[in-house]
Amino acid sequence: MFTELIGSVRRNHALEHATISILMGRLGPDTRLVGRATASGFYIYGNVPSEDVEVSAEQGLSRLQAGESVLAVSPLCGTNLAVAGVLAGLASTVSAGNRSRWERLPGVLLASMLAVLAAQPLGRWLQKYVTTSPDLRDVEIVEVRGSERRRGNYYKVETARR
Repeated sequence: MFTELIGSVRRNHALEHATISILMGRLGPDTRLVGRATASGFYIYGNVPSEDVEVSAEQGLSRLQAGESVLAVSPLCGTNLAVAGVLAGLASTVSAGNRSRWERLPGVLLASMLAVLAAQPLGRWLQKYVTTSPDLRDVEIVEVRGSERRRGNYYKVETARR
C-alpha cells in the first residue's frame, strides 16, 4: 500500500511538471505557477484560464504516455531548491571550522556556491529517479476543477489508474 501511494505521488509529480511546462509554453515564460502533487492528482496555483489547465494536463499526459519522459523533470521544481539548501547548509557548516567569523567567511561563501552548483545536476537526478515517474501508461485524468480565491486561482487535476 505504501509503495503504491509513493508511486502515485511520483506519477502525479511528473504529470504536474509536464502540465506546467506546457502551460508556460502556451502562456509565456513570465507566467507564475506553483504545483503540488498528491496521491490523487495535483494542484496548480496561479491566475491562468481553467481551459488552459485542462488542455495542458491532457497534452502532458498524452506526451508522457508517448514516451516524452523529459517533461517529468523540471528546472523549476522545489526538489532543486531543497537540494541546494541542504547542500549549501552542510557545506557552510563543514567549512566554518573553529576560526573567527571573518576568517571563515570566504571559505563558507565558496563552499556554499560550490554546493549550489553541485545541486543542479543532483536535483535533476533526484527528480528523474526518486521524486517523479514518467510511467503514466495506465493513468487517466478524471477531473479538472478550479476555485477562485482572494489571492488567486487554484486547480485540482484528479487522476486515477485504469
